[in-house]
Amino acid sequence: MNTNTATAQITSERSSEHSGQHERIASRIRFFDFHPTTADVRVEVLAGLSQPHKRLPPKLFYDQYGSRLFDAITELPEYYPTRTEIQILRDHGAEMADQLGLGCVLIELGSGSSLKIQTLLAALQPRIYIPVDISKAHLLESAQALADRFPDLAIRAACADYSGPFELPLEPDWRDLAAFFPGSSIGNFDPEDACAFLKRVGRVLGPGGRLLIGVDLKKDRAVLDAAYNDAQGVTAAFNLNLLTRLNRELGAEFEVDAFRHRAFFNETASRIEMHLVSRGNQRVRVAGQVFDFRLGESIHTENSYKYGIEDFQRLARSAGYIAEQVWTDANALFSVHCLRVVEA
Repeated sequence: MNTNTATAQITSERSSEHSGQHERIASRIRFFDFHPTTADVRVEVLAGLSQPHKRLPPKLFYDQYGSRLFDAITELPEYYPTRTEIQILRDHGAEMADQLGLGCVLIELGSGSSLKIQTLLAALQPRIYIPVDISKAHLLESAQALADRFPDLAIRAACADYSGPFELPLEPDWRDLAAFFPGSSIGNFDPEDACAFLKRVGRVLGPGGRLLIGVDLKKDRAVLDAAYNDAQGVTAAFNLNLLTRLNRELGAEFEVDAFRHRAFFNETASRIEMHLVSRGNQRVRVAGQVFDFRLGESIHTENSYKYGIEDFQRLARSAGYIAEQVWTDANALFSVHCLRVVEA
């Protein structure tokens, strides 16, 4: 991972008549680049495709175009998680702010378009906000939008891969840290990896630090299947864009039309699985290596685990947290938990 910190101001894209305003806004945004190098990505991709059951990590979805496709997914009628979580935040944002602590340093992991954080920022009024995302362009756009909306907010935007050990632009004397991990992204981790991730976050926050985290709940299979197989095909395009990214960045030779999107609910594991399925026997060159695909063979690109409330709280306890409070919607589709670090 590239650990060289690059501090830069966000440049204005608006007309010159607003340049003075944006110079003032940009001065409150600092950008830190901990993004993986192309070499890091190459190693991870080749390792995943070399497994008996080929896999690629879901973080590869989020190049600039993939991030925009995901934003489009969140607005689809079938995709309930985003609008449900936003409504929970609107209904209970003041309570959440009381739990996290007014004026704290707030870290948001996987900030994306930052739609969800706006309600929380208004209630919490943190002295510093640290959005973290793997998509650099998307991160910069959302940081600028938040600087526009919250003119007194100091922002330290960090482009980083938080799926493994990661760095943050923190000061040694900061003590009142809190974190927000929205969108049920915790479901993308297998349970053992989810526990390890929560422990890493706990070490950053320290004993007494609080984590506000979105968790998708178990529900009717038909609702889940529809959410990941939308009628407009946006989720399919999102999944297939991963291959386009590998072609562009690693010189891979995937014929994108030679694969199809498949998503289904694995009842035994309580997870949605997303795959890219080969439409025929084919051979693909990726970064100098050749990979054979049989008809029907797939690349496993994402899991999205669904939890019961008690199941997730048990996982949190195993990672060194106490569950302080949980909020859900009226239909029990989604949950937001406030966890407190006991063991860092």
